[in-house]
Amino acid sequence: MTTWLAGMRITADRLNDNSLDDSTTSGLVPATNFNVNSFSGRKVSGITTVHVYLAYTGLGITVSGSNISPDVLMATLPAGWRPPETINGFMGNGTWVGECTISTNGQITARAATANITDANPNIRITADWISENN
Repeated sequence: MTTWLAGMRITADRLNDNSLDDSTTSGLVPATNFNVNSFSGRKVSGITTVHVYLAYTGLGITVSGSNISPDVLMATLPAGWRPPETINGFMGNGTWVGECTISTNGQITARAATANITDANPNIRITADWISENN
């Protein structure tokens, strides 16, 4: 809550009371060949951050150059934890790094990586953040 002092101007930032701050650890839906190890989402001061930790259980995702083709759906974020526009996120497991997208319907899709993704290196960490919408 903002403390108002004599002479302060009313601005949008000062009127923001952070009443939309929130957190969650549930609701992430894994796609085929993925299991959820953990998920957390936080909304603080108008910024949403999600951390996803998945286990890959499939036979392998081949990377050509750094491109994953076709793109691979990994999971879907719960309603209320989706970006207002498609964004890019980071993914990796400590031995390789890559890029994913998160669409407005919450689908997290692998797009690029520096190595093939196999059951020998199954754990995938994903992180992304964006400016929250007030809805």
